[in-house]
Amino acid sequence: MDVKTDVLVIGSGIAGLFAALRISEFAEVVLITKKEKNESNTNYAQGGIASVIDPNDTFEKHIEDTLIAGAGLCYRNTVEIIVKEGPQRIYDLMNLGTEFTKKNGKLDLAKEGGHSMPRIVHAKDLTGREVERALVQQVIENKNIRLIENTIAIDLITEHNMQQLKNSPLNNRNCWGAYALNCDTNEVLKISSKATVLATGGLGQVYLHTTNPKIASGDGYAMAYRAGAKIGNMEFVQFHPTSFYSPKRNNNSPAFLISEAVRGFGGILRTRDGEAFMPKYDSRKDLAPRDIVARAIDNELKKRGDEFVYLDITHRSKDEIVDHFPNIYQHCFENGIDISKEFIPVVPAAHYSCGGVVVDEFSRASLKGLYACGEVSMTGVHGANRLASNSLLEAVVFAHRAANNIKQFIKKDAAIITGIPDWDDSGTLSADERILITHSSKEVKQIMWDYVGIVRSNLRLERAERRIHNIFTETEDFYKRTKVFEDILELRNICACAHMIIKSAKGRKESRGLHYTLDYPAVSPTNKFGDSILQNLHP
Repeated sequence: MDVKTDVLVIGSGIAGLFAALRISEFAEVVLITKKEKNESNTNYAQGGIASVIDPNDTFEKHIEDTLIAGAGLCYRNTVEIIVKEGPQRIYDLMNLGTEFTKKNGKLDLAKEGGHSMPRIVHAKDLTGREVERALVQQVIENKNIRLIENTIAIDLITEHNMQQLKNSPLNNRNCWGAYALNCDTNEVLKISSKATVLATGGLGQVYLHTTNPKIASGDGYAMAYRAGAKIGNMEFVQFHPTSFYSPKRNNNSPAFLISEAVRGFGGILRTRDGEAFMPKYDSRKDLAPRDIVARAIDNELKKRGDEFVYLDITHRSKDEIVDHFPNIYQHCFENGIDISKEFIPVVPAAHYSCGGVVVDEFSRASLKGLYACGEVSMTGVHGANRLASNSLLEAVVFAHRAANNIKQFIKKDAAIITGIPDWDDSGTLSADERILITHSSKEVKQIMWDYVGIVRSNLRLERAERRIHNIFTETEDFYKRTKVFEDILELRNICACAHMIIKSAKGRKESRGLHYTLDYPAVSPTNKFGDSILQNLHP
């Protein structure tokens, strides 16, 4: 089936929805999403959106906090962009119907780890869900946006799909849309567009324990890599220090996140015997940036042989706790823990990728007509470690910038192409060995968790590389022999992401930010190793 549009947006988190709404003001948009329209990483974001709203706060303070967390790899120009444009984007979200929590008629600003000031705009402890609700409602009502649910992108359409153009130089390639599988009809759509926005979210499903939903299988990273786009800093995977530990959890479901804001509210990390251990690791104690806190917890667990540590908020009143964290309180209560009286068992879990598709300050990727925003992109804002609550801010700021640039691009610069081939699966078989997919997926997750997690080493990375390569080769062979279906597409993508993470990690001969290795020392943030840039030279 052929679908033609001005702009294709892939993904329905905050970046995709906000971009689609802005683009719809001047062009027709097709927005495809893997599951239902409101299933995304955004929907699981609890903490909030960092922005300079308080008159006592300054742009420079927010910039400095971001640069410190990023361990010397942030791009100052893009950090300045999100910080200075952030407040207006907050008001845009409010104008679109987002109802943030207020106190005495003003936005209630929380404080989180790594921030020097209270600047977290939130909606109780379900900020992402509230933002998603408001934007989805606007998209549904917008006549210029065609929303196609339960549809997973397979690959981007570029010169490598065109027999007569497949040898075009990488520095002069275009993106003309994507092939996508409608999971309801098992039909492959050929969606051609003048511009394409990747807003596919994260890659947490590469790991055994993650706060990300099942849809976060790294599809955008993998598609862009296969198409020859530049990818950067994939070694910097953020592990959220505090996910709820439950021995009953099914590893196919996301780990429940205990928001950064709980520590900002006074939460204290303790060992199982009650010792507050963060003062041993950092002068900021429990408010240290996430990479430091995650490594501290990991070290305590390995040293003691424990499966979890505790987060203690019992010194705050029950009324305060329930008022600020109703969702967290209810979840823990349903799992047998009253957090106003008992400590919360927590463990780190894969949470956010600071690397991604390399883009400029207008969200443009290295392929003409391809844009990326949100977690799938690498704007340079996060450097080697993302500052808490900067993710939703980056997503909305760069979605807005992408829309502004696309307006000019489709008028003046878009390369129109004809003769894009239909999807061809002749000669392939229907898949009847899905157990192979399930087993390979579990194997990838376990390998990445064991060898490419919070603490790494050359030996662990080499072992992971060999095993992932074998699974990748088997998966590609299976992919080429069968008709496409969702599970094989996701496995193919997590294999590609695992490969990129390992390759980037092997290339970084230092410990910095979220990449911590036993074989190389930590460096001063002023020591510039630089970015890790990958590119598939034979797409």
